Amino acid sequence: MTPAIKKLDLKKELKAFYSVAPNRIEEVTPPEASYLMIDGKGDPNTSKEYQEAIETLFSVSYPLKFAMKKSKKIDYGVMPLEGLWWTESGSFDIREKTKWSWTAMILQPEYVTKQLLDTVLEEVRKKKELPALDRLRFTRFLEGRAVQIMHTGPYSEEQSTIERMHDYIQERGYRLAGKHHEIYLNSPQRTASSKLKTILRQPVR
Repeated sequence: MTPAIKKLDLKKELKAFYSVAPNRIEEVTPPEASYLMIDGKGDPNTSKEYQEAIETLFSVSYPLKFAMKKSKKIDYGVMPLEGLWWTESGSFDIREKTKWSWTAMILQPEYVTKQLLDTVLEEVRKKKELPALDRLRFTRFLEGRAVQIMHTGPYSEEQSTIERMHDYIQERGYRLAGKHHEIYLNSPQRTASSKLKTILRQPVR
């Protein structure tokens, strides 16, 4: 008898961290989780390095999902792309894109192991040349307490939403602590810019 496939709904399990009501600012403490990550620098709109990082993350995340379903009988939806953003000064200014450092990343289920990932990476290398593959890392990430808000619209118009979040942080006596975090809930290739939904998150202390 074939074992039943166990289905995971990670977005539902982690709803508090991947779903924010419009016009609401929330305080959250996301749990520690495993991510595929690639680091880089530069304007994401013009950086070939950034585009290669995104391609690599999805080119590994989908085969990993299929390998998990085949080997462990666990199925799940690939999680959305996320990004950490900062500058050498430690701050984040949306107007200084060329000075940005970034980490592009995708959350992975707790069932993913280094051994399974290594097997998938071998297969991916055989099928496709991915310049960013050697920069890929699989690591745990703990963000800590944070404030988050939903931004709807073009990425280029995030500044007012960021300022609203920062005003909330300042009014409550918090301090910024960590990198500006964005979660991209839909794809700019398949969604009108006016309808893009991005969770903006800022760790605080």
